[in-house]
Amino acid sequence: MSTDAETTNGVAGDVFGEAFPEGALPNHQVYEHPLVKRYATKEMSFVWSPAKKFTSWRKLWLALATAEKELGIDITDEQLEELRTNVYNIDFDYAAEKEREFRHDVMGHVHAFGHAAPAAMQIIHLGA
Repeated sequence: MSTDAETTNGVAGDVFGEAFPEGALPNHQVYEHPLVKRYATKEMSFVWSPAKKFTSWRKLWLALATAEKELGIDITDEQLEELRTNVYNIDFDYAAEKEREFRHDVMGHVHAFGHAAPAAMQIIHLGA
């Protein structure tokens, strides 16, 4: 990974080659654990943060939907674009509400992503 992909959090681009946008999800960029405050660097804390974790899930769902479209599954360009533009638009309160409802963290975030990208709800996590 190149250093030009770094952002202010000091972490280079992810597996998709993208840097985390500066200022995205600022209240969720630190992994909370008692040992983090003692031993983790800012960069390592970010790697395990909710912001990084859940945007990575969203990027995986986007990659899955893109591959499925290429294989002929009925997925529209509009749906893919809606997913793409909402990767960093996470309503953590809504996700927590849905997680409590379904008692499942993944389904909580599937529904939160679908709430942000309603045209794509039916294809999020499809086939995963």
